[in-house]
Amino acid sequence: MIDVLIVDDDAQVARINAAYVAKVQGFRVSCVAHTAAEALAALETHPVELILLDHYLPDRTGLQLVGELRRRGLFTDVIMVTAARDIATVQAAMRHGALQYLVKPFTFAGLRSKLEGYAALHRTFAGGGQAEQSEVDRLFGALGAANAGPAELPKGHSTATADRVRAVLRSADTPLSAQDVAHRAGLSRQTAQRYLKLLERAGRIRLTLRYGETGRPEHRYEWV
Repeated sequence: MIDVLIVDDDAQVARINAAYVAKVQGFRVSCVAHTAAEALAALETHPVELILLDHYLPDRTGLQLVGELRRRGLFTDVIMVTAARDIATVQAAMRHGALQYLVKPFTFAGLRSKLEGYAALHRTFAGGGQAEQSEVDRLFGALGAANAGPAELPKGHSTATADRVRAVLRSADTPLSAQDVAHRAGLSRQTAQRYLKLLERAGRIRLTLRYGETGRPEHRYEWV
C-alpha cells in the first residue's frame, strides 16, 4: 500500500480528497493536515510515500513546506493539488521537485489518473536495476499526459468502456490477448483492440508476443 498525507486548509475539500484516494486501489490515507505545521508534525510520526499538497495554507505556502521538507532531509514525493494556476507557481513547483500538478476543481477521474501513474512509477523504482533509454523515457513520461486517464480520452472513446478494459487487465494474473479482454469486458474484439492500442500508446499496458508453432505471433497485454 502507498501511504498518503493530504494537506489542505479546507476541511471539506480534505475529506473529499481522502475519499477519492481511498477509492483507488493500492492507496490509503495515513493522515490529514490543514496547516504546514500540522503536516510537519504528522510526518514525524506517520512517514508516507506521497503528499497531496495544497499551495494555499494559512501558515506558509505549500511550496515553502516542500522547501522545509527538503531542508530536513525528507524527500517524500509530492503531487500539488491546488487552485493556484499561475505559471510562476507551476514553474516553482517543478523546480521544487513536485511530481505532478493537479488544478482545482478536478474530478475523481483526474486524480485517479495521477495516482495510477504514480503507482506505476513507484513499482518501477522499487524494482531497482538498470534502465535503457526507452525505460528512462517511459519513467519521465509516467506522470505526464501519457496517463491517458478518462479525462484525457480522445474523441469517440468512452470513459465507461476504458474503465472496463482497465479493470480486466488489472485483475488478470497473466497477460491477455485482445480476444480474452473482449470476452471478459463484454466487448467486441475490435472495440477491445482500439482501447488496448490507446492504453499501450499511453504506457499503461505492456505488449508482448507469444509465438506458436505456426502462423503470426499472438499479441498479449498486461497492466504495468
